Amino acid sequence: MALSMDEERILTEIASRLSREDPALAQRLERFGRARRTRARRIAAAVVIAVLGLVSAVGTAIAVFFT
Repeated sequence: MALSMDEERILTEIASRLSREDPALAQRLERFGRARRTRARRIAAAVVIAVLGLVSAVGTAIAVFFT
């Protein structure tokens, strides 16, 4: 859902006020969003690697069984 111009202006104002009043909290909140995306990417990569490993193991077992 898109924000209206007025809502975007208000959020920008809040963010700049937070950066002035509590820069440490502002930086922490900024990193929080990035950390979540990074964690999601790592989990997705781990799942893909696990699936590829499983497929490889099953393929090897089938190849050994039929030779």
